[in-house]
Amino acid sequence: MEIRKLTTADAMDYRALRLEALANDGDAFGASLEDAQRAPLSKTADRLAGTDAMTFGAFLEGKLVGNVTLSRDTGTKLRHRASVYAVYVTASARGKGIAHRLMQELIAAAGAIEEIEKLYLAVSSGNTAALKLYKNLGFEKYGIDVRAMKIGGRYVDEELMVKFL
Repeated sequence: MEIRKLTTADAMDYRALRLEALANDGDAFGASLEDAQRAPLSKTADRLAGTDAMTFGAFLEGKLVGNVTLSRDTGTKLRHRASVYAVYVTASARGKGIAHRLMQELIAAAGAIEEIEKLYLAVSSGNTAALKLYKNLGFEKYGIDVRAMKIGGRYVDEELMVKFL
């Protein structure tokens, strides 16, 4: 397995994996499949080229099978914070420790940035596998965002977690 920071050259593969994630596990993400499908590929490439966020990809036999994004807060008073977004591993590659390795890479990258002192994430309350992963990596729950997302006529709560570096 190879884990590396994604670049604009990975935009097409990343977009395809992101659309898969939103189609298969929509409750886990704040973005909607419909909005992501409408966005041009150039928007994905621009995000991968940006300086305030970095997306890591996991590759098996040259195929992108997982991703995670670290997004830094840029305000003067908030530069010590960053957030974890878009953690996903394709179903056929699950159970191999890929999400754990991706998160380790993200935590190491955040730790290498002197200003970052803590990482935030939000995870759907019913996503027991993700909650277990994050707890094992040292994230602690600090609250619940009740009705964080509204999908059709139902709500999804999110557990709010933090890890101090």
